[in-house]
Amino acid sequence: MTLAPGTRIGPYEVTSQIGAGGMGEVYRATDTTLDREVAIKVLPAAFAQDANRLARFEREAKTLASVNHSNIAAIHGLERWQGTCALVMELVEGVTLADRIALGPIPLDEALPIARQLAEALEVAHERGIVHRDFKPANIKIRPDGTVKVLDFGLAKAMDSAVVLSGSESPTITTPAMTQAGVILGTAAYMSPEQARGGPVDRRADIWAYGVVLYEMLVGRRLFDEPSVSETAAAVLKGELTLNALSPGTPASIGRLIARCLTRDARRRLRDIGEARITIDDALAHREDGSDAAEGQRLTQQTRWRLAIPIWIVAAIAVVVAAVAMWAPRRAAPASGAVTRLTTDFGADITLANPGATNVVLSPDGQQLVLVGSPRPGDRPRLYVRSLDRLQATPLAGTDGARDPFFSPNGQWIGFFADGKLKKIPSSGGAAITLADAPDDRGGSWADNGWIAFSPRSGQFPLFRVPADGGAAEPLTRLDAGEVTHRWPQVLPGGHAVIYTASMATGSYEDANIVVRSLTDDHARIVHRGGYHGQYLPTGHLIYVSQRRLFAAPFDLARLEITAQGTPVLSEFATLPVTATVQLTFSQNGSLVYVPGTNAAESLASISWVRRDGRTQPLRPAPAAYRDALRFSPDGERLAVAIVNQQSDIWVYELSRDFLSRLTAHPSLDVDPVWTPDGRRIAFRSARNGVDNLYWQRSDDAGEPQRLTESKFTQFPLSWHPSGKVLAFREYGRETGSDIWMLPIEGDEVSGWKPGKPTVFLAGPSDETDASFSPDGRWLAYQSDESGQNQVYVRPFPGPGGRVQVSTAGGSSPRWSRSRKELFYASADQEIMTATYTVQGDTFRADKPSLWAKGPFASFDVHPDGERIAVVRTEESQSPARPGRLVFVFNFFEEIRRLSPAAER
Repeated sequence: MTLAPGTRIGPYEVTSQIGAGGMGEVYRATDTTLDREVAIKVLPAAFAQDANRLARFEREAKTLASVNHSNIAAIHGLERWQGTCALVMELVEGVTLADRIALGPIPLDEALPIARQLAEALEVAHERGIVHRDFKPANIKIRPDGTVKVLDFGLAKAMDSAVVLSGSESPTITTPAMTQAGVILGTAAYMSPEQARGGPVDRRADIWAYGVVLYEMLVGRRLFDEPSVSETAAAVLKGELTLNALSPGTPASIGRLIARCLTRDARRRLRDIGEARITIDDALAHREDGSDAAEGQRLTQQTRWRLAIPIWIVAAIAVVVAAVAMWAPRRAAPASGAVTRLTTDFGADITLANPGATNVVLSPDGQQLVLVGSPRPGDRPRLYVRSLDRLQATPLAGTDGARDPFFSPNGQWIGFFADGKLKKIPSSGGAAITLADAPDDRGGSWADNGWIAFSPRSGQFPLFRVPADGGAAEPLTRLDAGEVTHRWPQVLPGGHAVIYTASMATGSYEDANIVVRSLTDDHARIVHRGGYHGQYLPTGHLIYVSQRRLFAAPFDLARLEITAQGTPVLSEFATLPVTATVQLTFSQNGSLVYVPGTNAAESLASISWVRRDGRTQPLRPAPAAYRDALRFSPDGERLAVAIVNQQSDIWVYELSRDFLSRLTAHPSLDVDPVWTPDGRRIAFRSARNGVDNLYWQRSDDAGEPQRLTESKFTQFPLSWHPSGKVLAFREYGRETGSDIWMLPIEGDEVSGWKPGKPTVFLAGPSDETDASFSPDGRWLAYQSDESGQNQVYVRPFPGPGGRVQVSTAGGSSPRWSRSRKELFYASADQEIMTATYTVQGDTFRADKPSLWAKGPFASFDVHPDGERIAVVRTEESQSPARPGRLVFVFNFFEEIRRLSPAAER
């Protein structure tokens, strides 16, 4: 039965049919609740005759919905409709990989990034125990921005049915119990030998199919392309396997990878698809640094640009000489225009500042580098300037607290933000000059005609402009419908237009827009949807970040529009999509500098126990992208965490069952869970209504989230008073920076809850951030940078009374023991410290802190028994950036011109 446009399935209104196959009919539909387009797969009528199969399908679909990854088409929901099921999925625009292959072989520079994304999608699913079972080009889509999406992930298993082989088309359902031996499942041209024999299926079947798909991408035709299904199955089982059709330019490592995937004996096949991702990463790196495809012609370890060297030596003898003591960047561009890479250290013993801010900036002429860092974690950052003909970076006096620097067009000045102000300072050193208020900036740009565009605040604010010589600041842009904030501006050449990132109400910068506003007619236009940190280059390109990769698209400066689809030009640099921050910088002469790494917000981590006697053991060893705080329930049986992928949701982990369940599911960023004292609810922050405010949700997943506050300022839940009647929270964006507030709440579960009017508890020129109520509710521990460094303090609640400093060498994230008179906190080096305390009347006394556990730890919480703590340990292999290292790429503009041809200005 074909559904007519206008048919309603729950809140979804069908608009058109997309396709049909053995697994059901697919329709484009509109989600009338969230006003978004979705894809709906209406499953075959055979399901209506078997209630058990419907129930099994619903259980499997819930498992699949928990897989949230940028390269896997998401499942939004499941609707029962007219006796069957309708699966609501992410609508993915673009062509299928089968469509792209039909045009001919895919060049390596295009094929390898696609293959890498496919490997990553399979890797994430396999780690969850999910096997695709029908992996083929027709189930893979390529979005216009280059993102690859795998469709129908696990759907065959979820339908719990066998499939008739059907050449290259979608399988059709026949009999139940498809996972049992003796039942054949799969599309003939891509199925593994064990599938063709009717044997048991596991993730190795996907690995076989991956090898078939990779071969087809590079060659442009199927590996098994017989005239009938039976002949295709026979070829899969016994046909000759040859890779002779691969181009001679194919890297040897890629040929070996395909061969290992296509080993008929599953026991000898590639064991883990993650190995394929690593192989492709290496192949991409070798192509970037000019390595030859042949094994014997690869660069040796001594020629891989591990040390900073004079580039004129490279041009002369074409090798890297180790331990050369100085650079010669004024000769950095070889006459041949070849793209050249090298890795070097910062030139100073510093730690880069917060990844949510810009920490690396190159001067327009490429001769100076500015870093934002501090001698030790937790110390106030400052600007360090390194001239590239010098070995050392030197601190710039008068820049304490600096963040987000940017150069003037002539390189003589550095703009930066500190202490809630926009400032400038001569790049050669001197007095810093205050230009404007900027309580919580998100970037600035210096126009070549003498003014500065800047983002003064992170929430509900447009861009402002101020004369570079000083004067009154005034709005430069205005928020259009659906926009939450404008940030990371770049004034285009001539000063007649500005480009910036416009965030939307979802809170995810993967959903942000790159916008150009003409200052001549005040007209704004979206030039790219789904990305952030747009910048114009002298090559005539717009670069932007999407899905952890840097794209370049030809850009017409006169018409202010992109003229062709973007092309990936760089990956594996440090970026933080939560704030749309990117740790890379360009000079006007084509040099690129970036911090190597991956997404800092999504680094994989595990959770471990650390006990009082020093013993450690896994608590939840399965890696995940944990975000910020983790919190124990009052009874200690559950742990609330925020897990980030394309979005961030609150999850609850049950310790006794080793079971993780999602509490919230919204495209916005839901983070910072805090349990109520009775364990019935969890407060969190979310931007689902445009700005980060406070919400709460029943911890048993009953009911809908309820909004607790409505403010134009960003808010963070911190701690519930033991009475359950007051929530301490942090608010920032006002002139006083970050302050601690209290939200009263009245009512109960029967009569309902009513939030009261928030009141400020601590406010001033310093930043007060994390806070925690003592078990008896008489004291509030909090962190403040009033001394110039974050320290932990305690003061009486609700007051009056003075404060007592607990930490002695930096501290943050205070947490009280519920069984002992102990206060825990994180040191400046991210180690766990503890201090015992005594209370006599109205006097609080803290003893000298002692070390509980050596770090570093990303976050922690104290179990109610007081004998152990849970810590998040970042996986070393997934660290967001290699400490102390920078990558320089000279003549990178030549690479962009090659990958994305565009006319010069």
